[in-house]
Amino acid sequence: MRLLLTSGGVTNRSIRNALIGLLGKPIGESDALFIPTAQWGQPACSPQTVWRSTSEGDPGARLVGLGWKSVGVLELTALSSIAEERWMTWVRDADVLLVDGGEARYLSTWMQRSGLADLLPELPDTVWVGVSAGSMVMTPRVGREFLDWQPDGPDDTLGLVDFSIFPHLDHPGWSENTLEAARRWAERIPGTSYAIDDETAIAVADDRVEVISEGHWERFEG
Repeated sequence: MRLLLTSGGVTNRSIRNALIGLLGKPIGESDALFIPTAQWGQPACSPQTVWRSTSEGDPGARLVGLGWKSVGVLELTALSSIAEERWMTWVRDADVLLVDGGEARYLSTWMQRSGLADLLPELPDTVWVGVSAGSMVMTPRVGREFLDWQPDGPDDTLGLVDFSIFPHLDHPGWSENTLEAARRWAERIPGTSYAIDDETAIAVADDRVEVISEGHWERFEG
């Protein structure tokens, strides 16, 4: 699987070009599935925020509204009630999975319960575009600062990459997302970690990690 791990979605030309490179073909020739599941684990999200993410206005324009050949919705909490041969076909036929933000531990839990996590190694040509928690879920740990679903629970996630992500760096009005806060977070995260703003993404393909940015990012070694 090829990964495009973003903080705020496809927000600029550089990230869009990286996406096209990972797809290996134009966006308009690519079929997408949108996964909103992480939002249900985040207390700040609601049915209204899910709807805005699935529309082509802001913020949907940064994910579902990029001009895909087709876009469908895949809700992971429903998959256990559907025959695997049915929904796995949908996933295998998609060129890209668009995975929205919310709460990374909640998303990780439902990826495992649904069986999607087990399917990922069988999708070498599929592109995963994560937003915030949709990116963090691929890392080993998210840090206690980002536990909103089960604040006293573990902070480990899928660990498909060997670095962690602090998203929304310096987001206007978010006092907990400053560079100083990111540095404190990184001190408790072992190994490599990145703080990225909404104009930054991390592309992972063939074990190669590349930061794509028109904004601000920092790398830390814990």
